[in-house]
Amino acid sequence: MKLSDNALAILKNFAGINNSILVKQGNKLRTISVAKNILAEAEIKEEFPRDFAIYDLNQFLNGLSLHQDPDLDFQQDSYLSIKEGKRRVKYFFADPNVIIAPPEKDIQLPTQDVCFQMDSVTLEKLVKAAAVYQLPDLSAIGEAGVIKLVVRDKKNDTSNEYAIVVGETDKEFSFNFKVENIKIIPGAYDVVVSSKLLSQFTNTQHNLKYYIALEPDSTFG
Repeated sequence: MKLSDNALAILKNFAGINNSILVKQGNKLRTISVAKNILAEAEIKEEFPRDFAIYDLNQFLNGLSLHQDPDLDFQQDSYLSIKEGKRRVKYFFADPNVIIAPPEKDIQLPTQDVCFQMDSVTLEKLVKAAAVYQLPDLSAIGEAGVIKLVVRDKKNDTSNEYAIVVGETDKEFSFNFKVENIKIIPGAYDVVVSSKLLSQFTNTQHNLKYYIALEPDSTFG
């Protein structure tokens, strides 16, 4: 089998969440961070013929980049054969028991308290502003009838802030994230936030979702 550019991009993104991955037979990819505060799942067009584990996903992807158009052969139980022309790579699978993998059960948001859309430009500008001003926090704030996304240092009253209005609301809230946890592929997202300290980011272009935990100091109502 061959991996599409989309599948490779998703795997590269997932490696930033957890550098190990347990891939299940079928066309779904799922990962969870070591701290278990970020879970991501995607459906791709490729179908994996078996379960397998990779301990160092970045190394695996860098190895694939040595080839132009590699073919992946999953016939062996203990390793993957990567083939292209006269070249062969034998890449051994990891023990699944050493991989921090997501729970089998699908995640459901306990409540859906606030919803908004975040386009690709908004996401790009927020991430860039957080880097430029060295701001650690991203907050979805509801006040004065609007929802705004703000990058800031919430522990510093004189911190620089960068804000973008993304919707309207009749509620008051401050849902706080760590910028370092917004490890999502660039693009547009439908965002749903639960006051039970969990959020769902759904990519509008790809079958791709992220569940990201909120910080405990978040407030609602």
